[in-house]
Amino acid sequence: MPELGRSAYLTSFESQRPALERGAGSASPLFLSLHISEEFSPDYCIRAEEICRWLREKGYRIIGDVSTKTVDQFGQPDLVGLAEAFGLWALRIDYGFSQAEIAALARRIPVVLNASTTSPDFAGELLRSGGQVMAMHNFYPRPETGLDDSFFRETTHALQAAGLRVLAFIPGDEELRGPLHLGLPTLERHRGLPPSVCFADLAVNFGIREIFVGDPGVSSRKLQRIQRFCREGVLEIPALLEGEYTSLYGRVFTRRVDSPAGLIRFVESRTYSCFGGAVEPGKCEARRRGSVTLDNSRYGRYSGELQLTLRDLPADERVNVIGHVEERFLPLADCVQRGGSFALTPAC
Repeated sequence: MPELGRSAYLTSFESQRPALERGAGSASPLFLSLHISEEFSPDYCIRAEEICRWLREKGYRIIGDVSTKTVDQFGQPDLVGLAEAFGLWALRIDYGFSQAEIAALARRIPVVLNASTTSPDFAGELLRSGGQVMAMHNFYPRPETGLDDSFFRETTHALQAAGLRVLAFIPGDEELRGPLHLGLPTLERHRGLPPSVCFADLAVNFGIREIFVGDPGVSSRKLQRIQRFCREGVLEIPALLEGEYTSLYGRVFTRRVDSPAGLIRFVESRTYSCFGGAVEPGKCEARRRGSVTLDNSRYGRYSGELQLTLRDLPADERVNVIGHVEERFLPLADCVQRGGSFALTPAC
């Protein structure tokens, strides 16, 4: 199952502390940059050490983002000394290090390479030489600079084929990191989308198993959706259902393995078809993408069949439209795999 990681920043840590307190435990991974120039201050080193100590006590595995200037900034003899002093689990190598230096470091502590620029051959050599190596894609604060799908897929698959775990970022939806406050996604098309949508997309469509929220804040409801997917494998899809069909909210459904590409057929349709006898025809309108539909009595023995459309379909007098998936959550429907579990929830 995929795993959710968080990010913490010295300048926003106090506002993040309550959420990090709630999400602590189970060796949760956390990304912490130790070389953001705008965060430097006279007490920077002291605060960074205090924050790392607090995070370790709460059970977080800290990935420290470092550069060549980090060692001098903290007055440590080398990066291993820095990791030991601050209790870092792994070091994310940003820039300024030679391949020989990275190879020597990887034999002593887990190292996280830049997934967007690292050679799969070099990464594979590190692994074969006994190094502890992963790769993490960047996040991109400036609009229009995030990765496109094809480049992301190509680089990710190449590194995974070389044996590496690949990590990536999704944006938050509450407190967004400055100075631009426009989200911190790896993929550009994720900018502005709900975190639960981005998380499912990376996990299902790209095979990413460790996904970090780049921004300081993610709303509790979106966080709950992500955590349920991680814990139970159930994708929650917010939808607006017609009054008498709100009883379907919260029920766990399964996509039939023989569903066509443009349609999700509910395995449990017959089990849950308890709508008070025959399903009368009503609202037999065009079934636009994201429509939740129910076959009515005109379909004979198929009456009561539930479906979710993944493409536009014409109106059919035998099919009632009983709800719709909210536009911004439509990509979640595309993430429901054949045989996968999902639940319709109120849109909020």
